Amino acid sequence: MAKQLNLFSKGQVISTALHTEMQRSYLEYAMSVIVGRALPDVRDGMKPVHRRILYAMHELGLIPDRPYRKCARVVGDVLGKYHPHGDQAVYDALVRMVQDFSCRYPLLAGHGNFGSVDNDPPAAMRYTETRLAPISHQALLSEISEATVDFTPNFDNSQAEPVVLPAQLPILLLNGSSGIAVGMATNIPPHNLGEVVDGLIALIDRPDLSDEKLMELIPGPDFPTGGEIVGTDGIKEAFTTGRGSIPIRGIVRLEEIQPGKGRRGVRSALIVTELPFQVNKAGWIEKIAELVNQGRIEGIADLRDESDRTGMRVVIELKREANPQAVLESLYRLTPLQTNFGAILLALVDGQPRQLTLKQILQEFLQFRETTLTRQYESELHQAQKRQHLLEGLLKALENVDAVIEILRHAPDGTTAKSTLQQQLQFSDRQSDAILAMPMRRLTGLERQNLQTEHQEVSQHIQELQTLLGDRKELLKSLKKDLRALKRQYNDPRRTRIHSLDSQPVATPAEKPETSTKKGRKSQANTAPKDSPSSERLLLLEPLGEEPNQPAQVEFTHRGYVRRVPPSTPPKTKSKPPKKTVQDLQERDDFTIQTDLSQTSAEILVLTQTGKAHSVKLADIPQTSNRSKGTPLISLLPQQSTGTPDRIVGQFVRSTYPDELHLIVLTQQGRIKRLPLSEFANMTARGLTAIKLKDDDELLYTTLTQPGEQLLIATTGGRILRLEVNDEQLPILGRAAQGYQVLRLRKQEQLAGCASLKADDNFLVFSQQGYVKRMPVGVLRQANRGEIGTQALQFTDKTDSLASMVRAVPKAMVAVLSSEQRLWQLAVDSIAFWGKDGKGDRLIDLRSEEQIVSVTLNCPSEIAGE
Repeated sequence: MAKQLNLFSKGQVISTALHTEMQRSYLEYAMSVIVGRALPDVRDGMKPVHRRILYAMHELGLIPDRPYRKCARVVGDVLGKYHPHGDQAVYDALVRMVQDFSCRYPLLAGHGNFGSVDNDPPAAMRYTETRLAPISHQALLSEISEATVDFTPNFDNSQAEPVVLPAQLPILLLNGSSGIAVGMATNIPPHNLGEVVDGLIALIDRPDLSDEKLMELIPGPDFPTGGEIVGTDGIKEAFTTGRGSIPIRGIVRLEEIQPGKGRRGVRSALIVTELPFQVNKAGWIEKIAELVNQGRIEGIADLRDESDRTGMRVVIELKREANPQAVLESLYRLTPLQTNFGAILLALVDGQPRQLTLKQILQEFLQFRETTLTRQYESELHQAQKRQHLLEGLLKALENVDAVIEILRHAPDGTTAKSTLQQQLQFSDRQSDAILAMPMRRLTGLERQNLQTEHQEVSQHIQELQTLLGDRKELLKSLKKDLRALKRQYNDPRRTRIHSLDSQPVATPAEKPETSTKKGRKSQANTAPKDSPSSERLLLLEPLGEEPNQPAQVEFTHRGYVRRVPPSTPPKTKSKPPKKTVQDLQERDDFTIQTDLSQTSAEILVLTQTGKAHSVKLADIPQTSNRSKGTPLISLLPQQSTGTPDRIVGQFVRSTYPDELHLIVLTQQGRIKRLPLSEFANMTARGLTAIKLKDDDELLYTTLTQPGEQLLIATTGGRILRLEVNDEQLPILGRAAQGYQVLRLRKQEQLAGCASLKADDNFLVFSQQGYVKRMPVGVLRQANRGEIGTQALQFTDKTDSLASMVRAVPKAMVAVLSSEQRLWQLAVDSIAFWGKDGKGDRLIDLRSEEQIVSVTLNCPSEIAGE
């Protein structure tokens, strides 16, 4: 038997306490997982495996305009050069960067089967192909070099890999990240590129920007699968503290469908077109079927998946007696149709894990971007100065060409010639080498001109680089220019709607920031049926998408609702309405104040009391009957960041935005502004500012006008100011301007009306005590801005005042509402003409203490001639 070897001789055994060794080893393992595997870097948003995949593909030349290559080739390069781990781990990371339902902005483009929202596995790496996506090639790898970022040796010191990629966009926020380390985890939601760029630019301009202002620019996450975020409390908590729970719902609409064979009539169905982020569609459908079989969800007759390559469509067919709202409540409560996204904004900062706020993430990225830009410009400057030095030597040689030729002719060898050039003509070592290597064709006149032109360009480039490096403001300007260029190229509409429970009325449908998603899916929501007992508690249902350019009739109501009905729907009023009607309104009664005929491709330009303008597509408004209550128009606008409900002061149905048409806005304090209507074409989801208001002011009236028309502004004191719409009286101003003071209000006096009319038009004035008269515009004196106007209404009672002034359109009806909720409908043609003197006719009999509170002209577009 062989003698046993003594492997541990004296002095080679180190005694260590078990708990000490376990603690040290565990901490080393934990830091290895945290830094080298599970957590992303705040600078480029990458984990090591993603960074190595992108860099390996960059080295392979798999840029967007090159052919696709097998994923197995990429995985092999990553394993052999940079990432000594399992090939399946690398392939899984690669697959995720291709999936457009996992990444908001996929960093890789792929050919083949890369999985689906049903959790189908991707094909094997030998079948699939990939290459870099344009955004990753341009925003992550276009500037990569040892001059811009640090490199480190790979695991076997045979290659160098970047410590971080020179990211030009905060990929950490754009695509988000999730990972479980040791003792900590990260779960960062994706965001919209355009909103993040706007936030970065705002932070550059105002480093002390508050979280509230920043959230106006970045209202919340934007998930690749769309959906709807319910409430803003979770978003605010996550953005300001780095941790929060964000509730997300799928998008559901109610649709009438034809049932299958053997069943008659029409059935209601819930159509699900978008699911919350990271919800497995197939697993969710199985969960619903299981709950139905268990009897925990009632009212579902059939369940089928009709999704295809154009988008998601899951049909939940309901029984005849089922209440759609109750079924939807059960789906929200019992299935992942509503989930909570637990946001944890944890990332590596200087190699250490830190929980960050939204502002801190953006600041860290800007600091990194400024550093990389500085390094890049310093490298470019060094190279340009080297080239300038060579060009100066060549130009100097051409100026002394005879002396240079004489030296070269008599030099026995190149070394002697180089030394002579340095001694006699004071050339540097590099310049002498360049002269000796210069071909004879450089002596031609054209080549001389080319050298001089190149020298001028290089000198100018050096001056620009020195300016950028010497002036931080210029460097930040360049940074903002790059960000705007990337935004123009890669920005797309927001997919996830955000519904603020605090700033919207009850029975609010889902907010629709954009009219379509990447796959062309409609993004709107519908209210519940009128007989639904829960219609005021849920954010139900998206209406059925329709073909564009379909005729549509839009009706606006006094209580702020809007409904779209087929043009063939007969109006509620009779064909020959009486001259005057009166009715007592109940608490929930409503009436139409505006009717427009248009197309479903048209938009509604909406202006609110805060001076903001928004655009709502007619196609986003559910089509209903004229008996339906409609949808609150305010609910179709983006959420309000102030936390207080906004109020709509004007809405205009527009198919076009011609330059000759202008928008007049008038504030409560009498400030007025005229803007081109074309300023409001192609608005984004966040809308535009129509007028900049003071803290104690609000927008009161809006109207459309054209140059040459007459603008009438009425006060409660009975005065009416008549202005001609021209550049002298009402100059065109920018959207950020506060406007001009159009008139001075007397004590206890307020504005009572604003209308734009032609010189031969008529208008109506109403007093609070029921006196009415119709007047031609010509009876008013032409005035200038700032004057007191013309006294157009006399009062028999000192307590009376002018309640409203509206345009008088023949064949139209005027709706007059009193303080006791009594409604009069007056025919405009039945109101007598009066001059500027006199109190008018008392056409409205009011009770004691009753007053007129509002007057609206319901003027269909075909009557108005618009």
